[in-house]
Amino acid sequence: MAMNDISLTASMRSNLLSLQQTANLMSRTQDRLSTGKKINNASDGPTAYFAAQALNSRAGVLDGLKDAMGQAVSTIEAANKGVKAITSLIEQAKGLATQIQSAGSTEALALGTQYTTILSELDNLANDSGYQGINLLNNATLSVKFEVTTLAVTGFIASSTGLSITAGPITSGQGAAAVTSLDAALVTLRTESAKLSANLSIVTTRMDFTTDIKNTLMDGANKLVLADTNEEGANMLMLQTRQSLSTTSLSLASQAAQAVLKLFQ
Repeated sequence: MAMNDISLTASMRSNLLSLQQTANLMSRTQDRLSTGKKINNASDGPTAYFAAQALNSRAGVLDGLKDAMGQAVSTIEAANKGVKAITSLIEQAKGLATQIQSAGSTEALALGTQYTTILSELDNLANDSGYQGINLLNNATLSVKFEVTTLAVTGFIASSTGLSITAGPITSGQGAAAVTSLDAALVTLRTESAKLSANLSIVTTRMDFTTDIKNTLMDGANKLVLADTNEEGANMLMLQTRQSLSTTSLSLASQAAQAVLKLFQ
């Protein structure tokens, strides 16, 4: 049956329209309360919706970059730990090289063997200082991508050969030369460690900055689309009251039609 087939009084139609409008507003308010957003799709506000999408998209890109920076930090830290351990071994080797210069032949032989063992372990440490396939102590280069630029962290060869340390086993006559080569290796390690530390500082600073920017973007997006739950809660109470009043008004309006019916009873 078409709606025009039934004639409603003006007051009844007015109250019915008010009820329909109130129902639509209640549905919208319920959506806002359930999602926490006043803009859930483009039809709710295209300008704010697409602006928030753009901000969230950039925040997502930054979040991915931040994860990659975190992995880069781990790679540099692994290299720094390797440098620290290698430095300790070099100091031990230097002690042996110093002792061997004044040692007797039997003791010198034993010290030379220990010296060789330490250098072998040094090489093992250099090889084991990588992270996820990137070893800065084996001359690898780490590329750290920021939002616009890229930082290249260049490694070096931290093996005994790469540090130009006198190979073992050494004799008492080679002790002085070994000490000199070990001192030079320590200088190289300090220099390279300073470079790694500087790069680590850059990456961690950029990672913190990226986190701050990402949070700022997300806050900006939220300001565009999030609803004020206190306001929407008050709106819901008012709409419920309005719905109740409209229902009552519609009932009163229908009583006029019922009065006409009583004339025929």
